[in-house]
Amino acid sequence: MKGLWTPAWIARHVLAIVLTAGCLGLGWWQFSRAQEGNAISWGYMFEWPVFAAFVVFLWYREVQLVRKRATPPAQVESEKQEDEKLPGTAVTVGRPVRVAVRSTPDADDPELVAYNNYLAWLAAHPGARPGDYPG
Repeated sequence: MKGLWTPAWIARHVLAIVLTAGCLGLGWWQFSRAQEGNAISWGYMFEWPVFAAFVVFLWYREVQLVRKRATPPAQVESEKQEDEKLPGTAVTVGRPVRVAVRSTPDADDPELVAYNNYLAWLAAHPGARPGDYPG
């Protein structure tokens, strides 16, 4: 919990409180405008509390991520040992290994040979149009 009271986290806590209060205040303002007859404000009245709930959700999620990272290594090791006792519960995901493979061009491919001949003809005749190709 000590990591959640650093100056950066205090600023985040204050920002979350200010944003939540601001969104709820704007929702209340839209409610008062809607009661005065502004029909569009009814939609905004429901939208601003959703924004406030989203801010609270993000703040809660970030706090949980920090608390999860701050768990002592002894607990993590004991959880790993418990997982190793149960067969089939450990899932490991590694980075995919990519092996470079040299591709050998197929010289027998007639389409490839015809296309290469067409490109060579275009290079030899820079002013020619593709419709002038005799092949």
